[in-house]
Amino acid sequence: MSTKDFKRYTVTTALPYANGPVHIGHLAGVYVPADIYVRYLRAKGEDVILIGGSDEHGVPITIKARNEGITPQDVVDKYHGIIKKSFKDFGISFDVYSRTSNEMHHKTASDFFKKLYDKGDFIEKTSEQYYDQENKMFLADRYITGACPHCGYEKAYGDQCESCGTSLSATDLIKPKSALSGNVPVMKETKHWYLPLDQYEPWLKEWIIDGHKKDWRPNVYGQCKSWIDSGLHPRAVTRDLDWGVKVPIKGADNKVLYVWFDAPIGYISATKELTPDWEKYWKSEDSKLIHFIGKDNIVFHCIIFPAMLKAEGSYIMPENVPANEFLNLEGDKISTSRNWAVWLHEYLEDFPEKQDVLRYVLTANAPETKDNDFTWKDFQTRNNSELVAILGNFVNRALVLSKKYYDGVVPERGVTTDFDNEVLEAIKAFPEKVSKQLDNYHFREALRETMNLARLGNKYLADTEPWKVVKTDEQRVQTIMNIALQIVANLTIIANPFLPFSMEKLRKMINLDEMTWDKSGDTELLKASHQMNKPALLFEQIDDKAIEAQVQRLLDTKKANEAAEHKAAPQKESISFDDFTKLDIRVGTILEAEKVAKTKKLLKLTVDTGIDTRTVVSGIAEFFKPEEIIGKQVSILLNLAPRKLRGIESQGMILMAEDADGKLVFVSPTDVVKQGSEVK
Repeated sequence: MSTKDFKRYTVTTALPYANGPVHIGHLAGVYVPADIYVRYLRAKGEDVILIGGSDEHGVPITIKARNEGITPQDVVDKYHGIIKKSFKDFGISFDVYSRTSNEMHHKTASDFFKKLYDKGDFIEKTSEQYYDQENKMFLADRYITGACPHCGYEKAYGDQCESCGTSLSATDLIKPKSALSGNVPVMKETKHWYLPLDQYEPWLKEWIIDGHKKDWRPNVYGQCKSWIDSGLHPRAVTRDLDWGVKVPIKGADNKVLYVWFDAPIGYISATKELTPDWEKYWKSEDSKLIHFIGKDNIVFHCIIFPAMLKAEGSYIMPENVPANEFLNLEGDKISTSRNWAVWLHEYLEDFPEKQDVLRYVLTANAPETKDNDFTWKDFQTRNNSELVAILGNFVNRALVLSKKYYDGVVPERGVTTDFDNEVLEAIKAFPEKVSKQLDNYHFREALRETMNLARLGNKYLADTEPWKVVKTDEQRVQTIMNIALQIVANLTIIANPFLPFSMEKLRKMINLDEMTWDKSGDTELLKASHQMNKPALLFEQIDDKAIEAQVQRLLDTKKANEAAEHKAAPQKESISFDDFTKLDIRVGTILEAEKVAKTKKLLKLTVDTGIDTRTVVSGIAEFFKPEEIIGKQVSILLNLAPRKLRGIESQGMILMAEDADGKLVFVSPTDVVKQGSEVK
């Protein structure tokens, strides 16, 4: 960690694409740890701003608009509103939550580009890129799909395969096609401007490889080192699109700033929107810049954006980029396109007033060093076994006993025992333990230490047993309860960055104003004779029914995805017309149906074929009850050679269609026809 003294902190969070809501992967990777860190700094009295906003440019926006038959502005207006509200309701305490479609951002990004252009920092190159002749437009990477050359996935995009996660170039794809028309694109010349990253390679080596080896996370440092060691190349900063920040120079008609160039400038434009003193947060050497991102944004924030800032010349560099790995969902990769996600706005509807439960679970299971998995069962277990049984249980016992014995008035602390003094010293040590972890962006460990303070409280009450001692030594119980209440008061400070809603509720219960971090560790936060308010449960159990509903929602999603992705079996070997005419398929009616004894799948059917009445044994018992199909008209293959099944001679075959999920459906006429009608 840097030993440099800083007067202020600029904390940014990756800008979510405004083409869909926010899900738990976003929260775990970026927004929850950023909010914890900023709340902690605010408690310490630091000058800190939390910057966020919606990324409203780029191809995903235009694709969604095209698919829905609306404008890109319609798309971003809708999802920016959903995202901003869900962040607010969830307690992500942005100082500003902006958007890249606003005028301030367009001017800031345009001016940034123009300054670099005027200095001659860009390379102008003409190259061949894919072009859709039908739509008369160049195709951005996300407008091109094809087979991944690494795993064979047939719906890979021109920039990444969502199946194996490999970064791609559009020209890597096998059998590429336009996502707009479905046609095979052609190569056509176009002119663009490039940031020569190779020219910044020596500086990046010194700044990252030499300067941040010890204080950046291994995953961040390792990915940056790999990129630099492989050699950097010029990267285009403009695209052929009509949605985005217009390139502010002559000869750049129908071109916009590439979203990776445009989006991080959004941090600067949002700060301008927040305060006229924005420069002190971005251009003062005594300001600390920190980017919270997911691992898929490491290169942009650690190599490309710093190179942009270095080229501009007046900005500070990020001191740290604590990027998390990915959070999976029930053993599968979160995917917005497959709707495989837990959406924040839906969670807030399903679990009102349980923001802190999700914050806690995502922090306790944060993917800080490796990909982790969110499961609804773990969510329930952590709530019931940790928040309720440890933190909630301790607080409830301390407050209820105080209400019972002293009507909610904090009792005097009398003579203390050696054990009491050990506990008091332990309380004093917790702020430093938690601070050490938070200062180093170890949020899981910081939360674990915070919960250890609640565990200390539980152990203290369990070991001292005030409910028993009160019968024989009331003065001793006063001391015990005083110390227990000091632990409760300290929790309102130390746990507040992690559980802000719950700690606000707890402060109201103990009638204590919000306090700064330097007050934590104080063993006399609650003075004797202080009147507390009525206690209430801090957390509640989450029952199986609520969890089963969430699991079922995911199962329904998986089923829908499988049906959507289902492909018909390939055509069988060709047969002659004469072969087909040999098949005698008639319409018949089921007269009787019963299960075949000692089998799960077989039904014995009596069918009127119009020619005769015959017995057919059919493997459909798992899908139909006998009484449901009596009177049903079906298609039956009559001239199939008889075959004995479980001792019953079957004289034909009922024709069925198998759906994508394996369900069988009768092949039946839509109108009632006479028995024995031929199917031709």
